[in-house]
Amino acid sequence: MKVTDILKNSEKKFASFELVPPLKGSDRSKLQQNLARLLELQPPFVNFTCHRDEVQFVDNQDGSFKKITVSKRPSSLAIAAAVFQKFDIELVPHVICGGASKQKIENDLMDFSFLGIENVMALRGDAMIGQKNFVSETDGYSNAYQLVSHIADMNNGKYLDADLHQTVKTDFCIGVGAYPEKHRESPNLETDILRLKQKVDAGANYIVTQMFFDNQKFYNFVSMCRKSGISVPIIAGLKPISTLNQIHKLPQAFSIDIPQELVFEAQKCKSDKAVYELGIEWCATQSRDLLASGFNAIHYYTMGRAENIIEIIKKSF
Repeated sequence: MKVTDILKNSEKKFASFELVPPLKGSDRSKLQQNLARLLELQPPFVNFTCHRDEVQFVDNQDGSFKKITVSKRPSSLAIAAAVFQKFDIELVPHVICGGASKQKIENDLMDFSFLGIENVMALRGDAMIGQKNFVSETDGYSNAYQLVSHIADMNNGKYLDADLHQTVKTDFCIGVGAYPEKHRESPNLETDILRLKQKVDAGANYIVTQMFFDNQKFYNFVSMCRKSGISVPIIAGLKPISTLNQIHKLPQAFSIDIPQELVFEAQKCKSDKAVYELGIEWCATQSRDLLASGFNAIHYYTMGRAENIIEIIKKSF
C-alpha cells in the first residue's frame, strides 16, 4: 500500500521507523532482530537508508593519492530481499543521487518495481566525508527534484532511452525530505521551502522532515509550507538523544538547534545512561504534543537501535 493511502485511510495514530543498513561483514540477523522488535509496534511502513561506500584518500610516496574504500553497506535491493524474506511490511527504500548515475538509478527503480515495492524516498544525499560540498556523478543528478522528476517520468512510462519499446509504467509513491530549520546549504528557510515546493511540483507525494527538538519550529515550518502552496502530507521526523556527545554533534551534523532547556538538563546528567533516559522523556513529550496537535503519524530515526524508540512509543501512543 502506498504511504499516501496509509495516511489517508489509517483509523488510528501510528509510528513509522527508519533503519540503517548493517555494515558489510555483518549478517542480516541483527537487522531482522531489530526490525522484529519494532514490528511489534505495528508500523504500517519502515524506511531503509541508502549509503554510498565511504572512502579515504591516502598519500602515496610519489606525492599522488590513492582512494581506498573503508566501509560498505548492503544495497537497498539486498535489504529489500532480506526484509521480504521474513516480514510482511511495506518497505520504503531510499534512492539517492550521490554515487549513482542516472542509468543506475533507473535500473534500481526497475528492480524495486519488479519486487512490488510501491514507495520510495527520493533524496540527494550528503557530501562525502572530506568533501565540503556535494559532488554528483558525471552522469548523475545534483538535486533531489531532478531525481523526483525521473521517478515521475517512469510512473508515466518514460525512460531514459526514448527508443525503448513496450515500456511498463511504474507506480511509485514518492517521498522527499525537508528541513524545519533549513538545510545547511540554504541561505534561509524561505529559499529552502521554495526548493521543497520544486520537488513537490516535480511529483513528490509526501514529505518527511529531518529531526527537530522544538515542536514550535515544526509547526511554523508546516504553516510556511501551506502558505507557499505545498499541500501534500508532511510527516514529522524525530530522534531521541542518547549520549551527551550528541548535544554537540547533532547540530554540527544536521544543522539543527538543541533547545537550551534540553542542553541544561543533559549537562546535569551524571552519565550517558541518564542522558539516554532524558532523551526518551523529551522525545515522548514531543510525540504527545504532535499527536495532540492533529499530526497522526510520526517517523522515528532509530539509528539501528530499537529499545529507546519502543519506550517512546509506549509513553506516547
